[in-house]
Amino acid sequence: MFLSLLQICTQCPGSVQNLSKVALYCKTTRELMLHARCCLNQNGTILGLDLQNCSLEDPGPDFHQAHTTIIIDLQANPLKGDLANTFRGFTQLQTLILPQDVNCPGGINAWNTITSYIDNQICQGQKNLCNNTGNPEMCPENGSCVPDGPGFLQCVCADGFHGYKCMRQGSFSLLMFFGILGSTTLSISILLWGTQRRKAKTS
Repeated sequence: MFLSLLQICTQCPGSVQNLSKVALYCKTTRELMLHARCCLNQNGTILGLDLQNCSLEDPGPDFHQAHTTIIIDLQANPLKGDLANTFRGFTQLQTLILPQDVNCPGGINAWNTITSYIDNQICQGQKNLCNNTGNPEMCPENGSCVPDGPGFLQCVCADGFHGYKCMRQGSFSLLMFFGILGSTTLSISILLWGTQRRKAKTS
């Protein structure tokens, strides 16, 4: 796990700059350490990621490895497109530093404060949308709302419930599911084999 997480830490050459917000965050806690572009705890979990000035047009395929981060710096990159879905699952993120022309994911409803400067924009204090929603019945009776990153939430079925609107009780039967899937696949395969064989004989 530790080695796979390092891919995002070394995606950009160099190391975290001494005066960056990620470096300052990392140095305030004794148990944390800087490695390449990351701030890690002793288990190798990424808590800070500094990818500023890396010529990135998008955060890249390994970016989700850093979903445990509390602080991310992406300023001074030519980021393109909407980054909203990029941060799905980043539930711990509390400080996000972006280029000045890139919007905070989820907008003003997802953050306590958004501050714009000449060369960057800082999104701080990710809000729990489950607490802020005006519709308490958004999730079904047997489900509960959980945050899923800035601007996102999801409904999770309570233990013992599954299916549409969490209305089915009991565990999801994998044996039955794969039994039906397997028998259907086998039937279609036999049908296609028979059809192809008939065509081969006539030609």
